[in-house]
Amino acid sequence: MNAAARKIKVAYKAAPQPSLLALYRTMVLVREVEQALSRLFANSEVPGFIHLSLGQEAISAGVASALRPQDSLTTTHRGHGHVLARGIDVDGFFKEIMGRAGGLCKGRGGSMHVADLSLGILGANGIVGAGIPIALGSAIAHATRKTGGVAVAFFGDGAMAEGVLHETLNMAALWKSPLLLVCENNGWSEFSPTSRQFAAKLDALAAAFGIAYQKVDGNDVAAVAEASNAATAVLRVGRGPFVLECITDRVRGHYEGDAQKYRDADELQGLSAKDPLARTRGQLAQAGVPAADIECVDREVLALVEAAITAARADALPVFEDAAGDVYTAAIQENRA
Repeated sequence: MNAAARKIKVAYKAAPQPSLLALYRTMVLVREVEQALSRLFANSEVPGFIHLSLGQEAISAGVASALRPQDSLTTTHRGHGHVLARGIDVDGFFKEIMGRAGGLCKGRGGSMHVADLSLGILGANGIVGAGIPIALGSAIAHATRKTGGVAVAFFGDGAMAEGVLHETLNMAALWKSPLLLVCENNGWSEFSPTSRQFAAKLDALAAAFGIAYQKVDGNDVAAVAEASNAATAVLRVGRGPFVLECITDRVRGHYEGDAQKYRDADELQGLSAKDPLARTRGQLAQAGVPAADIECVDREVLALVEAAITAARADALPVFEDAAGDVYTAAIQENRA
């Protein structure tokens, strides 16, 4: 936590956090969906590429716990967890990823372009860092329209070298925009350690613009939820922006199917000891939550995911003749006809 964050931390109280069991349920949902997508991709049931967020579930669950209905967010190519934690329809999500007509975007977007404006999900993006300025625009809209909302920009540590992040930090600082910038720092920029891609540190970058910054253990969902709730409380009273850096681990490769030959074998073998779900199960047990309650959550989520996959498989494929739909207005389409 930098000086700017310490200065404002004592002044504002965050809203009550959801229960640890509720956070755990969100994490289980993300885990089960991502594992299912890995199997579906291996079976050629998912077109294109997918980038899984296995091992990063605590960040999605913790940040989403701080959001209200009027809030908005932008996500990344590794963004399944973000939208699931926000509450996106699981049936529509699987149909979209599997390229079905009943998908959230009619099967046209796929993994890297999931969006649902009814939930403030402004879209995933296949371009590194491209969601950051979109979230800034949304934050400016919240401030202008006095919605009381905040905008969240998720980005990976590989985006720290992108100029658009620096420009966004400058503009957001100048206008005190209600923008929460969440860096999921898993140590890797595609196939290279981030330390080889970016010479500075994110706390120093935030400090250069006078922006409040906090670093948390991104594998501790309670810590992420607490930090996110505190940060959004600050943003809602006009004291933004805020940078939250969550230190985590990338369990899978850059994309599904990446053999990760560039990573040390000992590092990969040690990832299981950092599993955020295992940690949360331990915390629940220490808090006296019955094992039966935890197992009930596991079974409920698994059944939800399996039902969604069944529905997606049964859904129709998009019709080629509709490919240009929603690209042009109805009037232009009539003229073209």
